[in-house]
Amino acid sequence: MKNLKTLSVLFIAAMVMSCGETKKESKEAMEAAEEEMEEVVEEVTEMPTIVSVASGDERFSTLVTAVDAAGLVETLNGEGPFTVFAPTNDAFGTLPEGTVDTLVKPENKEKLGGILTYHVVSGSYNAASVIEAIQANDGNFEIETVNGGTLTLSLRDGNVLLTDANGGTATVILADVMAANGIIHAIDSVVMPKS
Repeated sequence: MKNLKTLSVLFIAAMVMSCGETKKESKEAMEAAEEEMEEVVEEVTEMPTIVSVASGDERFSTLVTAVDAAGLVETLNGEGPFTVFAPTNDAFGTLPEGTVDTLVKPENKEKLGGILTYHVVSGSYNAASVIEAIQANDGNFEIETVNGGTLTLSLRDGNVLLTDANGGTATVILADVMAANGIIHAIDSVVMPKS
């Protein structure tokens, strides 16, 4: 009987010690998870904004100049999220000669702002969600832009095609460029709102 009591006491002591170690291990695991979460939050916080990403990519230098001339830097550095269908320099190059130079003049700030915000959508739409929306809507998905106009998204030869209010089109040539406040999809033409 004495041996049984001794064994019981030893068993209980072992359980208590074991629970103590489990609590200690759990606490350490919890602290490690919290540290990992803080690192993820820091990474997201350190990720550049849409304007910073575009500024760091030579292909978007004309767009960055236009965004600055239109007074939209602060907006596109804002919380968002935004999805930007960003014309490349080559896309701006397809416009009639002198168009960009004329649009970036101070007297055309409002018109330029209207064109640029026609390329911006509220919300974060990666390529997969855009394609899914197109397929779920019988091949054509209308999306409202920040300037209040509408773009129609469809698929052509596996690529996302944007059709503007005037029937002009642009193709997404680079998708899912991530930023802290949204996503950039590069396009090969400038789309225009209803004139």
